[in-house]
Amino acid sequence: MASGGHMHNFTTLIKRLEAATSRLEDMAMSLDDSNASNSAGTPAASPAVPETPKSAPPPPASPAAAPTPPQIQDFDALIQGDVQNFVKLSEKIGGLVAEQSKAVLQAFQAERTFLYVSTKAKKPANPPPELMTDLHKASDSINNIRESNRHSPLFTHLSAVAEGIVALGWFFEPKPADFVADMLASVEYYGNKILKEYKEKDRTHIQYIQAYYQIFKALGAFLQKHYPKGLTWNNESGVDALEALKQVKSGPASSPAVPSLNVPGGGAPPPPPPPGIPPAPAPSAPAPDMSAVFDQLNQGEQITSGLRKVDKSEMTHKNPSLRAGSTAPGSSAGRGKSPAPSKKPKPESMRTKKPPRKDLEGNKWLVENFEAPEGIIEIDAAQNQSILISRCNKTIVKVNGKANAIAIDNCNGLSLIVDSLVSSLDIIKSPKFALQIDGTVPTVLLDQVDGATIYLGQASLATEVFTSKCSAVNIMLPPKEGTDDDTKECPLPEQLKSYIKDGVLVSEIVEHAG
Repeated sequence: MASGGHMHNFTTLIKRLEAATSRLEDMAMSLDDSNASNSAGTPAASPAVPETPKSAPPPPASPAAAPTPPQIQDFDALIQGDVQNFVKLSEKIGGLVAEQSKAVLQAFQAERTFLYVSTKAKKPANPPPELMTDLHKASDSINNIRESNRHSPLFTHLSAVAEGIVALGWFFEPKPADFVADMLASVEYYGNKILKEYKEKDRTHIQYIQAYYQIFKALGAFLQKHYPKGLTWNNESGVDALEALKQVKSGPASSPAVPSLNVPGGGAPPPPPPPGIPPAPAPSAPAPDMSAVFDQLNQGEQITSGLRKVDKSEMTHKNPSLRAGSTAPGSSAGRGKSPAPSKKPKPESMRTKKPPRKDLEGNKWLVENFEAPEGIIEIDAAQNQSILISRCNKTIVKVNGKANAIAIDNCNGLSLIVDSLVSSLDIIKSPKFALQIDGTVPTVLLDQVDGATIYLGQASLATEVFTSKCSAVNIMLPPKEGTDDDTKECPLPEQLKSYIKDGVLVSEIVEHAG
């Protein structure tokens, strides 16, 4: 019975082992099938790998700046070469000469801006004055240095530069190179004096004036190459003139370079720190206590009880001796008469500017209110017509034909070109006046004119000039026909010597030889 039980247990154990073996074989077969499928191309599952974020695309490259036009490149070479050389030589002389040369450099830089605008803009019907503002400022500075220092020992230098800077107005000429050559001849009139005076003295002055000659020789060659028939504009694809001016002044060629900041690791510089906390406002002073004042006011009639009675000997209105010596600080005798308030001029912004006009009313031409216009104002006058020019500043007027008479009043920097007149030419209160007479004018009358130049031709040598309260008036006489002489400058006398002779007042002109 016992042996039968052991056999039963052994049989059960064998069956269990066979079942376990069968399960192991099934598991082995399933693993073989899986490996086979993997080797046949079925992808096995792989652990998930985090995907790296894609970097942001680089910003689009900015468009390349347009190349500088060849005429501007050549003009830059002129400035950096001949103009800079003239400035360096002027600085060796120093003083007013150096100061004026800096204004010459500014004038050429302003002209460079104008030329650059013409390459970008269409030709405007009415050129805006902003295009010429910087050039006018530099030109005025050059002329003011000359006119304000007529007694300077270097006045000839200042005059040569002032005469030459007019050449920068070649914009309105059909043949700019010829115009610059004519202006160079005016410079040489004064330059020859410098060459003669400093030939044996100082070589620097010789180099100075020769360097100024070279500027306008180079400018003439530049105009012959790029603008032989006058200024050109970009009429095909150009923009508005003011818009072009804005582009030129804000572009990299005209704006100073900004130094880059050294930021560790590159990138943009850090933002500025936030503003500090503003200081707390100071506590206002406490209001004064007015209770004591109201207490005294509420006394009624008792308020005068503390006043002292004044004796008659102490009363100034009854004692003349006290009144004579009274210097009470509040009296009018002690402080004198208060001054009247000064009358301030009316602000320029509040003044109404009248529009310019050029009209023929009956037999009289009226030219008024022009302020540095572009170009020359021309008048075709008849023999029975007179002309009135008033309140025109920095204006060039040309009168064609033979007019009856011309009157000029309150003009600053006016230049007048006249063919002929039947009667007279009157100029009143018009500083910096220039006159050119091509034909015949019997009489020229100047009244309260400071700084005038009158150019006479061969036909106008019989002109009579009358002056009253005038200064710095020069008459330019033409060279004699058939000679190579230069134009002769004749300053009008400004001083008179008066004395008594045989009981009669005698006045004589004081002439200065120089």
